[in-house]
Formats: sequence, C-alpha cells, structure tokens
Amino acid sequence: MKKYLYVFRGTDENYENQSPEEMQAHFQRWGEWMEKVSAEGHALNDFAGRVVSENGTVVTDGPFAEGKELVGGYVVVSAKDFDHAVELSKDCPIFEFNYTTEIREVMEE
Repeated sequence: MKKYLYVFRGTDENYENQSPEEMQAHFQRWGEWMEKVSAEGHALNDFAGRVVSENGTVVTDGPFAEGKELVGGYVVVSAKDFDHAVELSKDCPIFEFNYTTEIREVMEE
C-alpha cells in the first residue's frame, strides 16, 4: 500500500451559517467517514491539534484557521494506487461545504 495525503481547501463562509446542531451532525459524519476508511485498513489522523502563534508564546487547541481561502485540514490514507485513493475520498463530508480535496502521493524515503 502507498500513502496519500488529502488536503482540504475551501472558505470559512461555508461554515458560518451552520447551527450548533448542524455542525455537530457534520462532525458526526466526519467520524463515520473516518471509521469507514480506517475499517478498510487505512489509518487516518484525528482532528486533535494545536495552533502555535505569537512567536511561539500562544498555544491553543486546534487546528483552526481564518481567512477567505484556507486549508481546512488534511489526512493521510493508505491506498493501493491513485484511483483507490480517489475512490476513498468521494464520500468525504468535506464536500458538503463545497471544499475541494487535493490528493498527493507521499514519497517514500
């Protein structure tokens, strides 16, 4: 199996009008998608993270981003080939907010 990086790109405006209930449901779908992909033997990272700012003096829970266009996150999956990596991405909840998913093969050392 090869490793592939999914980079999710979009805008904040796609999330701004969501109610807390809608956001909770969206993140539940993320969890379900990640479980599905993991169950097929493909390890993904989780949503835990930290944001370091102010020259390293401020550390907050994250990842969070601001701006018009942003990287909304990323995951690394194992797949047989590019076609398989594309197929695994197709039911990702990120598409509910019109984000795009860039898929890149991770180079082996």
